[in-house]
Amino acid sequence: MTRPNGAIYMDQITIKAPDDWHLHFRDGVLLPETVSATARCFKRAIVMPNLIPPVTKREQALAYRERILEAAGPGSDFNPLMTLYLTDETTPEQIKEAASKIIPAAKLYPAGATTNSEGAVGSIEKLFPVFEAMSECGMLLLVHGEVADDNVDIFDREKEFIDQHLAPIHVCFPNLKIVFEHITTSEAVDFVLQTGDNTAATVTPQHLMMNRNDLLSGGIRPHNYCLPVLKRNVHQQRLREAVASGSHKFFLGTDSAPHTKQAKENPCGCAGCYSAWGAMELYAQIFDELGAMAKLEGFASIYGPMFYGLPVNRETVTLIRDSWTMPDIIELPSGESIVPFYAGQQINWRLEL
Repeated sequence: MTRPNGAIYMDQITIKAPDDWHLHFRDGVLLPETVSATARCFKRAIVMPNLIPPVTKREQALAYRERILEAAGPGSDFNPLMTLYLTDETTPEQIKEAASKIIPAAKLYPAGATTNSEGAVGSIEKLFPVFEAMSECGMLLLVHGEVADDNVDIFDREKEFIDQHLAPIHVCFPNLKIVFEHITTSEAVDFVLQTGDNTAATVTPQHLMMNRNDLLSGGIRPHNYCLPVLKRNVHQQRLREAVASGSHKFFLGTDSAPHTKQAKENPCGCAGCYSAWGAMELYAQIFDELGAMAKLEGFASIYGPMFYGLPVNRETVTLIRDSWTMPDIIELPSGESIVPFYAGQQINWRLEL
């Protein structure tokens, strides 16, 4: 069946098994929940290192990976790919020691920009020798692209980061592969499109599905609060156009980030949306709304491994048009709970398990 816009209407789609190229598992008691939710539909995931204490060295990354594999359980073929947390003290030697298929990337957080980033990078320019080492050994640079400056409006911090830091890094290190994580603005889309094939971006479900009205209209909605913060509708639409275009420069990265209900509903609530519970279904809904279901496989399953220089998964998954409701609450063994992204709302696609 063909829709008025020329897109093909379908009731199911089978694609190569997808990967999540940006997410947060956290640690400890949260791991059984977060790992199982992700391994349900993703074969691989790039795991963020902003734990307490952060994962700054090879040994810490490998130990964290073992905890994740233990949470995945015996017989699981889920493959967590680890990252290092860059600080002002990171050395080129630490990069060269860590770079491998298991630790393919390092994460740049400007100090104070987001959750558990207080000990991150204070002077980006001082890390240029580290970027040179990353470029030489093929380690990817993953960027939280916001300036952490209280004098810059929170809605402008991504654009300022591009102008002040990301553009100069790209010029100085043209062979360095850079992933501009969880982009939120038209300026970020333009930057990625205008730079060479060594620059790409991940896009989250929340930034494709929502804008700042969904955070602030009718009262503050803490479970939609994430960083980078939701932007104006015009930026949301630019992101949707970017993924619907089928460009290989944009691929799946949920930035799924669990926080307890109490931590989110707090006088100073924390940032992050826990989307792992329905991630592929949410993306399918987005691409269906855009009339771009034929582009979903590239975004979810092909462009990410292509950029990382990894093989595309051989297995396949099938998504079926079948409505269900995201749970209001996910109970944890500790007695605490998480409110998932899109809680209580209808989703029109279901992953066939």
